[in-house]
Parts: sequence; C-alpha cells; structure tokens
Amino acid sequence: MSVSRGSSARPRSADANVVATWGDAPYPVLVLDRHGGLIEANEAARQVLPRAADGDRLHEAAPSWLADAHRRIAEGPSGTAPAPADGPLTGVIGDRVFEAHPTAAPDGGEVVWWLVDHTDRTVAEAALDSARSRSEILSEASSTLLSTLNVPRCMEMAAALAAQHLAEAAVLVAPAQGRRHPLTFARRGAPAVQVGRRIDPRGVPGLAEALQGFPPVPTRWINPAAVPDWVVPDGFAGPVGSVIVVPLPGYGVPAGALILLRSSTEQAFTDGEEVLARLFAARAGAALSAARLYTEQATITATLMRELLPPELGAVHGVEYAGGYRASTDHERVGGDFYDVHPGAHPSQETLVVLGDVSGKGLDAAVLTGKIRNTLHALLPLAEDHQRVLDLLNGALISSHHTRFATLVMASVRRRAGRAHLRLTSAGHLAPLIVRADGTVEPVPTRGTLVGALPAVPARTLERVLAPGETCLLYTDGITEARGGPLGDELFGERRLKRALAECAGMPAEAVVERVQMLAAQWLGTGRHDDMAVVAISAPKAGLLSVVDGGPGTHERRRNG
Repeated sequence: MSVSRGSSARPRSADANVVATWGDAPYPVLVLDRHGGLIEANEAARQVLPRAADGDRLHEAAPSWLADAHRRIAEGPSGTAPAPADGPLTGVIGDRVFEAHPTAAPDGGEVVWWLVDHTDRTVAEAALDSARSRSEILSEASSTLLSTLNVPRCMEMAAALAAQHLAEAAVLVAPAQGRRHPLTFARRGAPAVQVGRRIDPRGVPGLAEALQGFPPVPTRWINPAAVPDWVVPDGFAGPVGSVIVVPLPGYGVPAGALILLRSSTEQAFTDGEEVLARLFAARAGAALSAARLYTEQATITATLMRELLPPELGAVHGVEYAGGYRASTDHERVGGDFYDVHPGAHPSQETLVVLGDVSGKGLDAAVLTGKIRNTLHALLPLAEDHQRVLDLLNGALISSHHTRFATLVMASVRRRAGRAHLRLTSAGHLAPLIVRADGTVEPVPTRGTLVGALPAVPARTLERVLAPGETCLLYTDGITEARGGPLGDELFGERRLKRALAECAGMPAEAVVERVQMLAAQWLGTGRHDDMAVVAISAPKAGLLSVVDGGPGTHERRRNG
C-alpha cells in the first residue's frame, strides 16, 4: 500500500518501494477513511501527533481544525476535496503552524492529508508585519511632529500619537519652568490636555533620570501600583497595569520625558514595544527641540528687531514729526536706512532728528545701522555741536571691523514763538527740502563728507525757520532713485519729488510722508528698489497749536511688528 502527495487513492497493488518512500516522506502524512478513522500515518506524522494510532478517530488524535476539515470533505460530494476560499487550510499543532493539503480517492473512500510546516514563514511574516507597522507609526510621527514649530502644539501631538499607537494613555513631562513642569495628558480617543503642576519626578521610577537625559529604566523595574495619582489622566479605565518611562532626547539638552500607561486589563508592554517607544521618543524629542530652538530664536530676533525698527513719531514740544520706512525687499523689515528723533528734556531744549543711509542692503546693513543709532544716542549730550558729533561717530566707525560707510543728515529743532527753528547738517547726504506755505520748495544747501570712509568729516551747518504750516523733508536716495514709470526704467528724481511736495503745502507732517511714499510706490510698481526712508518736520498751524499748547510732551513709540 502506498500514497504519494498528489495521488488520488491508495492503490492496493502498490509495490514495496513506493510504501517505503511514503513512509520516509519528510512531511507528516495521514491516511483517513471517510468517517475520520486513521488508517495509516508515516513516521513524521507520528512525531507531530504522538497520540495517533491506526484505527483511532481523527478528532481524538488531531486538533479540531483538522478534524472539522476532514468532516466537511466526507460530507461533500464523493471524490471532492474543496479548497478553502481564503487559501490553504492552516492551523496550529503544538507550537508549530501547519498547512494541510487533502487528496481524496476517486471513490471517496479514503483521504490523504499532507501537513506542511510553515512555522518559520509565519514567524517571518509576523515580524515583517510588525516592522511595517512600526515603520508606518514612526513615519507618521516624524511627518506630523515636524509639521509645526509651536511648542505647545508639538507636545499635544506627541502625547496624542503616543496614546493612539503605543498605549492607552500618555503623559508628556516637559523640563521644569520655575517650580512647575508643563504636563500634557492624552488618552486614546480623547483630546490632549495641558497643565502646569508642581510634581516630584522621583515619585515615578526613572522619570527624574529621563528628564536629565539618562537611558530609560526597564519596564519590569517599575511597579504600576506605586505610580502616583498625578500621572494617571482623568478618565483612565481601570488601575494601571504596565508603565514605560522614556526620555525625549533633544539637541544638547533633554526635551522632556514620556510616560506610557496601560490598564491591568490590557497586555503588558513587550520588549519590542519598549524599543518602539524609544524610537518614537527620539523623534518626538527632536521635534520638540526644533520647536523650542525656533521659539527661542524667534524671541531673540523679535527683541533685536524692536531695536532696529525705526520709531513711530508724533508731536514733540509743539512740533510735528512723521516718518515712513520701506525695506528693499518686502519680506524684510529692516535694512540700511534709518531715522530717529531724540526729544529734548524740556521744550526749551532742542530735539535732535537724524536720518541716514548705510551702504548696502539687508541684515548686514541693518547691523551697522543699529551701531550708528546706538552711538548717536550715546552722543546726545554733545548734540548742540553737530560737527563734534560727526567727528566722534566717524572715529567709531573707522575703528570698527565694518567696511561700510554711511551718509546722514542731522536736524536740531526747537519751537519758539509758534515757529520751528532748525539747524541742519549733512554728512554726504541729500539736501533737505523745505515746503513753504505758498508751495515753494527750497533745498537746504548744507554739505559734508560721508561718515566712516575718511579720517575727517568736514560739514556745514545751516539754520532755517519754519512758519506755521511749513514742512522740512528729510529723505534717502531710495525715493529719488526709485526706478519705474511707464517704461519701468526711469528714475523718480528730485524734480518729481519737488513737484509732489509743492502740492503738499499746508499739509500735516503725516500727510506729507504718506503722499511721498504713495507716489514712490506707484512709480515703482512691482520693480526692485532700494531702502526708502522719509521724515517730515512741520510747524503746526495756529489752530493746531492750541491743542498741543506748545509742549505736549514726548510721544515716541517703537514698532512691535
């Protein structure tokens, strides 16, 4: 008697060689009758099913999944062995996984079952599925967490992702801010909650070390029953059954720690899940560190920017001041042009106005602009002597590492008897323009050498008086050299500027500045341009003087954005 895999019966005329081959087959082979009686089993089958003996019923010696499959074949049409719709029949025998392949005799009297061990393949497929799942989780974590540079939002997303993919609940503990730790609680299916609390990290094994960046404590060392109440989020189902504490590594300093919780009704964390938690924590820590670094740099930039931005101007000691600034590129807020107004301590003292233009554009020019403004602020006690101020400023620039130079114009302003008295000094800058009440535009021919280029800065100071309603305009070459017009290649020029100012006779300082800026912008269109700065100094008309009463005090505010 012999049966080989794929045969349809057990031929009674089989020779002894075939019987020997069947008995030595490496696969377990069972021969059963239609009613589940075991007719014969080879040696491999007896090792897998040690209780199997000839004449036994299949359900007594084999798992139920194999006995049920044989019964379905026996109850089906004679001579058929239907294959399962979802692939080969698979089941567990002992600790191994087998595929069972039936072959029925044509008369339906006997069925031969071949059992193929697929344990290794099943284990490999499970490992592959696990690796694929971990990769998807880590990929989602990286893309989601790196999509924001807002620290609180990044903490919320990290805790929510951990609760969704790694545990039933997660607690993200950030480094202490003062005496409180920012905490982010998340439960699976619930929104994250952020609070600040005073906690003792030593109450959770491994938490104090994790917050300092030390390696995590193994889960088996943590007693879930000893976890303090503050760790458990509101609404957590059941007592804590398993805990993981992992550090969030950052750039040079720890970014915090992550606590993962599972209830006692869930499976405890496995070694593989601990590894996944560490990989997730590494990505969360990198994202949090990037967000914190960006926030710190943005705060520093905003603080420095407030000092570089030109001030907002208003009425000072009965004289109107207005200013306008536009950087060379729309995405920048500072550049090489600047202006400042330094009010006198008393209405009887002069107010110093400075407008300048540093060579170059962008941040490099803005750095030198800040240095010039700070130096001029330190030289305010000497402001009565423009030449002295220019000499000291020139010496400071020449002795620095900067290779740039600057032009500027200074105006000392004092109001007397309803008029504004000006002392004007230019250091290589464009001549100030005075708009008289009748629309006449007069340039002030003060001259001087640019600052920061030569050892000496000779300059000439001129005095002018503004009657009520008259204005003195200080401006940089970004206005007159604005290139545009109908063909896009013509300069705005001083002639057009004077014509525009003639139309501004009697206007307040703020209106004059807005008019000049609007015309320059219209002339430019969308073309490229240099930094542009404008300052208007006006003696208010008599009707406005009664409002300020000759000395309203200082109104100078820094821009905040």
